[in-house]
Amino acid sequence: MAQVLLVDDEKVARTLYSDFLTGAGHAVHAVSNGDEAKEALARYPFDLVVTDLILPNSDGMELLQFVKATYPGVEVVVITALDKVDPAVRAIKSGAADYLVKPINPEVLAHSATRALTTRSLLKENEELRRHVDLLETGQRIATTLDRERIAGLATQAFAQVCRCEAALLFVKQSDGTLTHTGSSGLSGAEEETFAALLREPVTGALADLATPGRVLKLDALPPPFRSVFLVPTRDGDKTYGAVALAFHAGVSPATPDSAPFLARHLALALRNLGRFAEVEDLVYLDDLTHLFNRRYLELVLDKDLKNATTTSKPFSLLFSDLDYFKGINDTHGHVVGSKLLVEVARVMKGCVRDNDVVCRWGGDEYVMLLRGTDSGGALKVAERIRRTIEGHHFLAREGFSINVTTCIGVASFPEHAREKDSLVDFADRAMYRGKKSTRNIIYMAAEGLEATPESRKHALAEAEAALQEEQKPA
Repeated sequence: MAQVLLVDDEKVARTLYSDFLTGAGHAVHAVSNGDEAKEALARYPFDLVVTDLILPNSDGMELLQFVKATYPGVEVVVITALDKVDPAVRAIKSGAADYLVKPINPEVLAHSATRALTTRSLLKENEELRRHVDLLETGQRIATTLDRERIAGLATQAFAQVCRCEAALLFVKQSDGTLTHTGSSGLSGAEEETFAALLREPVTGALADLATPGRVLKLDALPPPFRSVFLVPTRDGDKTYGAVALAFHAGVSPATPDSAPFLARHLALALRNLGRFAEVEDLVYLDDLTHLFNRRYLELVLDKDLKNATTTSKPFSLLFSDLDYFKGINDTHGHVVGSKLLVEVARVMKGCVRDNDVVCRWGGDEYVMLLRGTDSGGALKVAERIRRTIEGHHFLAREGFSINVTTCIGVASFPEHAREKDSLVDFADRAMYRGKKSTRNIIYMAAEGLEATPESRKHALAEAEAALQEEQKPA
């Protein structure tokens, strides 16, 4: 049943048209002039306005324009005794659904009202469909994002736009169960930190027992002008990845309870995919045998550390290590034993450096260590610790071999020896190679004029890297 507002200054006409429309199944509220019509529109929700074109102290055209401007979802049918084309054209151009000339047949009026209401219903359905399509497209954009640096900004902006909130904050659950604030929309830097600190504890508590797709978060105080917060968890199945807090200056928008959980499910998919992508990415940068980082990772981390070191002027050093006479171990004990020894060497080397240093397997029996915040003097001490520890260690003792092995280590430091990645690696390699040509089981510092690494050795390293890439290609 539609709610119809009838506007006509003639009492007989109001009664007649009211009966027509009531008989057609509509609820009719009748008034006699434009002011009463505006008052009624402000008080009650109407679906259709049927108005005479000539009204006391105003006209139906002005009321038509008012309705279309103030209540765009309400349809208007104009009736008049003027059988002229110009008023009809003006009315249709102003948004009228129909223009009827008196005297009006009851069936014609009922049909006109039905047609106007059908048009209104179709427009509403189209608008709702567009909203659902926009929501679906927004969710898909979130779900298919694999850029960890972009996901927080993209997601919070989407929540703010769809749910019409003034601010949105994303909290992501870490492996230890704690929530970390990772991004927001609608807040400045200082506001973001303050708001995140205020919400972290109540969000953590609410998330622990939040069984519903989302609810209003009850808080003692919010920084003005915010007055309410809606919390929606980001879940995929039984796993919770975090939550999104939506902050409003007034009450929660009507679209939020339905739209926010929909977007949250897509965000959970994105966070799940990012986690899986990170796992795969880690495998790409790990050596299959030793589970140290590989040469690819060293290239990435060197680029990053060089950029930071150039900005901060802090030194760092590279240690290039090569085991002495490793081929003899393979020839004597076999490659399986040799591989196990390389794994144990990796473990020993990691035990000689700090947690924030990076140990990589360069290839074969060669290892490279990146010592952060360490100049050449400190790097020499670390290199000597590694050399001495390997020299005194009995490898594969539990397997019954008790193999002794030594290593040569070359040392190069930024910015003392080089300021570019390739040059720094080359200096450390040359220093190590000098030890290989002398007594072995020794450490050499990088210096100008050191003999370059032979091309045959570089070719062997290139082949080893190519073999590594081939091994790590997906099946």
